[in-house]
Amino acid sequence: MEHIAALLLVIGCSDTMTECRELPVPASVFETFEACTAERPFALTDVRGQARHVVGECLIVDPALEDDYDQIVWTVRPDGSLEASLEVSGTLVASNGARPEKDYLNQQ
Repeated sequence: MEHIAALLLVIGCSDTMTECRELPVPASVFETFEACTAERPFALTDVRGQARHVVGECLIVDPALEDDYDQIVWTVRPDGSLEASLEVSGTLVASNGARPEKDYLNQQ
């Protein structure tokens, strides 16, 4: 199983930098931070036509938290700079896969 060391986040914004959204890129996870950094300019060029302003950043993935990350928190400042991080929300979701079969004839 390969480990993810970096995630490429690309954001596209309107002229005023007030409306922004994540843009999909062909490769968004990388085994090394250096591979992400090398791919970043090509990914930004590939999505350039999808938004007026495009910014991207490689985020370091902590191997100890790789399976725990559940949020990408980002903001684009008015000057066009991107601030982003991977976060663990602390929310615990529990599920029970074993469900008793319902007997529709004897249900109350």
